[in-house]
Amino acid sequence: MPKKDFYQVSLKIILKNSQDEILILNGHPQGSFAGFYDLPGGRIDKEEFTLPFEQIIKREIAEEIGEIKLIIGSKPVAMGRHLISANKTGASQDIHILYLFFEAQFISGQINISQEHDGFVWQRLSEKDLDQFFVSGILEGMKMYLSGH
Repeated sequence: MPKKDFYQVSLKIILKNSQDEILILNGHPQGSFAGFYDLPGGRIDKEEFTLPFEQIIKREIAEEIGEIKLIIGSKPVAMGRHLISANKTGASQDIHILYLFFEAQFISGQINISQEHDGFVWQRLSEKDLDQFFVSGILEGMKMYLSGH
C-alpha cells in the first residue's frame, strides 16, 4: 500500500489593487524563492486548526505586509504544491506545502514588508509572463488562477 504524504497548508492571497495589478513580494535571497517572487500569506499554525481561513489569512497579512484594509474572497481560487528541500532548512526531510490561493481586493493602507521578503511591486500579470516571476507552487497556482479569468 502506498505511503500517505503529509503536507503543511499555506494560505496565499492574490491581492489586487484598483488598477488590476497584483502585489508580488521579492523572494528572500536565501529562501526557496530566491530570484523570483512570492505572494503574501503563509502556513496555518497548529493552534489555528479550527479558525476560519479569513482570520488566519489576516494574521499572515499583518505579519508579512502590515496592517492594511482588504476584502478577502471566501473560497479558494487556485491551488499549488511547493517543496522545500531538507538541505535548505537543515531538517531531516523535505517539507511539502499545499497552497490555497484566495483572491483579495486592496482597499487602503501602507505596505510594510517583513524580513521574510526583500521588497515588493504591484504588477499586471498575464499567463505568458508568469515563468519570469514565479516558480514551484506559486507558478502552478498563478497559472491555474489566470487560466480561469
